Amino acid sequence: MNSRFYPITEDKFNKLILPIIIENTKKFGGRPPKVSHYKCFCAIMKMLAISIPWRDCPEEYGNWHTIYTRFNRWSENGLLWLILYELSQSKLISINCVFIDSTTVKLHRHGSGSLKKKESKV
Repeated sequence: MNSRFYPITEDKFNKLILPIIIENTKKFGGRPPKVSHYKCFCAIMKMLAISIPWRDCPEEYGNWHTIYTRFNRWSENGLLWLILYELSQSKLISINCVFIDSTTVKLHRHGSGSLKKKESKV
């Protein structure tokens, strides 16, 4: 496997991350996933790191829609944040939060919306 596409080894994934995923998804049931949790996790990390559209997900990981759907589900139920927190506690990753508002990001002149029509004086 190419380390460019898989930032964490499968052994570390099975030891650290897979128990968290199994513990938090066993209550939902359903059929087994078509794309392994390992491939999906690596795809999500890659997509978040390079910040490109989901449709441009490398074929190495499988169908982009499957990866996006799992990312969306994990994000909504808090599983992704729990995994990242555990990896941060294990000193395997570093999480930096950046808050951006309108004082730091310049808005295009057309970004504020159209002009409001003034009332006509009759």
